[in-house]
This record gives sequence, structure tokens and C-alpha cells, in this order.
Amino acid sequence: MTKTILIAGATGVVGHTALEYFAASGEWEAIAVSRRKPDCIDPFEHIAVDLTDEARCRDVFGGRADVSHVVYTALHEKQWKGPWPEPDPVGANLDMLRNLLEPLLASGGIEHVTLLQGTKAYGVHMREIPAPAKERWPRFEHENFYWAQEDYIRERQAGQRWHWTIFRPQIIFGYSIGSAMNLIPAIGALAAICREENRPMGFPGTSSSVLEAADARLLARAFEWAATADAGHDDIFNITNGDIFIWPNVWPTIAAALNVATEPGNAVSLRDLFRDKASVWDEIVRKHGLRPLRLHELVGRSDFYADMGFNFGADRSGPRLVSTIKIRQSGFGECLDTEDAFAYWLNRYIEQGVLPPVE
Repeated sequence: MTKTILIAGATGVVGHTALEYFAASGEWEAIAVSRRKPDCIDPFEHIAVDLTDEARCRDVFGGRADVSHVVYTALHEKQWKGPWPEPDPVGANLDMLRNLLEPLLASGGIEHVTLLQGTKAYGVHMREIPAPAKERWPRFEHENFYWAQEDYIRERQAGQRWHWTIFRPQIIFGYSIGSAMNLIPAIGALAAICREENRPMGFPGTSSSVLEAADARLLARAFEWAATADAGHDDIFNITNGDIFIWPNVWPTIAAALNVATEPGNAVSLRDLFRDKASVWDEIVRKHGLRPLRLHELVGRSDFYADMGFNFGADRSGPRLVSTIKIRQSGFGECLDTEDAFAYWLNRYIEQGVLPPVE
């Protein structure tokens, strides 16, 4: 029997890949909720709605008893100030989730809801976290919409027949345009500018921290597991690709995938560099016939995110690692090679005519 999954935030770095995965599966009817219609070649229904508009959400989603599963990846826009963005507005993010779910729950078709958190749950943006972080630890209390959404979903589900799952991924790699936290287009744009100016691409940060990542394709598979496996219900899971990486060590692989020479570290703020190189990017777009995106439209606020992730101007040398024992013991053991993931997603942007071809 075909199931219907609604993906909120379907143009984001996680939502877009989840939409592609479920739309192509042949086993799911996919509904995308986003302001812009996603680029997806397989059939799906698109709903353009402002999730902050309670009345509009009630009109659009009320009576949709066909929706059996929800993957919620929508996020209220944040502003970057310093090395980390201001806190996500707790009230706005809670209201968006509630505005979507309440009419769907009232329709009576919901079987499962998936939410995303992340390592900010462990305070990675405020401290060096003990490694590896584990889901069973007491909540790290600070202002964060994670807790408001989690408390709401727990309270709303009490005594009901539907289920929920929360995932805490590490650094996410995927395909999206103009996202606030997606390193892939930022790295690709940096490489293209370096190639255009015939200069090497040194690693622009100072980080030698041991890190983990989560490929958006892996997350999509985990969403399906959580939706269909009893062991994935009503619980919280860390999730990563399954390996570790250090930025300076993978930088030559990234440079090779983009056919640009590399050199020893060359600390520079991508935020400042992209502001100065906007006209260079425009010339790259013209020369290669790329999609007509300005540099800030492609990268969004991910230049700020890159500066933070690469430790430009910061001293964050501790490991940022989470334990994935729990999800593996529960039955989801898939993994992906992080270096291969870099190459895959960079090539995806090239295929989409967003980054210039590699000669």
C-alpha cells in the first residue's frame, strides 16, 4: 500500500534530498512544503504556504487524511552575528511546527512524525562537548527551539497511536541553494574563484578538530527506517556517516575533485572574500553559462557558517564527536564515506549548472 509523506522545508539541505529519495522510491507519494518549488524530476505535489500563518495552514492541511508521515525540516530564518547565528526564535519555530501538525493530526491520518535537532542539543556552539556525546545524557539547558518542539511533540503524542522520531545529525552535506548552513556550495564557489584567478585554494581556516558529518542521502534512508521500524519509534538518535574527518586532511581530496591546486593553510574569511569577489563570480557565471545566480544567492549565509566551521578567527580545537551506538543497536547501520560524499555533492552542483564544469 502506498504511503504519503509530507516533507516540510523541501528546498533545504535535508528536505530536498529527502524529497528526491521518497519521490523516486515508488513506495511513497511525496508532498513538498516550501516557498519555492523544489527541483525534483520525479512526481510530487508541491504546497507553497507560509508555516507562520496559522489560519492558512488550517485551510491547506485540514482534511488531508491522506498524509500518513511527516518529515519536518523547516527552520525559521536566523541572522548571523559573530561566530554563530543568533538563537533560532523559539516561539516562531514552535508555532511553525504546531501550525502544520495540528490540522494534520485532526485529520486522523498521521502515523509518524520525524524532527531534526543537531549537536547544538549538546551545546557544541557554547562549549567543548565531552566526546562522544550520547542521547541518554541529561538535557543541556539553554535557549533552544529544539526543546520547545520536543516537549510539544511528546505532550501531543501522549496516549495517541502515532509515533515520532528525533534525529541529531552532525555537519550535513547536501544540495540546496541559498541555505544558511551548507558548506558544499561555499567550498565550490571558493574553488571556482581560485581557478578563475589561477591561484591555489588553501584551506581557509585553522581547524584541526576531529569531526563527523552526515550526508543528506543517509538521513533520507534513516527517515524511512524511523517511519517503518518499531525500533525507531518514540526515541532520539544521533546519526553520522560513520567515519571521522579533519578539514586539512580532506582538503586535497576536495581540491582534486574540483581540479584546483592546493597549498598549505591560507586562513581567510569566506564572508569577506565573497563580498570582494562578487564580480569575479558573475564573470564565471557568464563564461560557463551557469544558472544566473549571484554569489550571495548561491551561498546564502553559508559563508558565515563556513567561517565558523573552519574555525576562522576562533579557537575551537576540541573534538566534536557523537556516539552512534544507539541507532546501530536499534537496527539502522548504514554508512557513507565522507570524502566520497564531498566529491558526490560537488559534482551534483556541477551537473545542475550551478558550479562550473571541471576540465
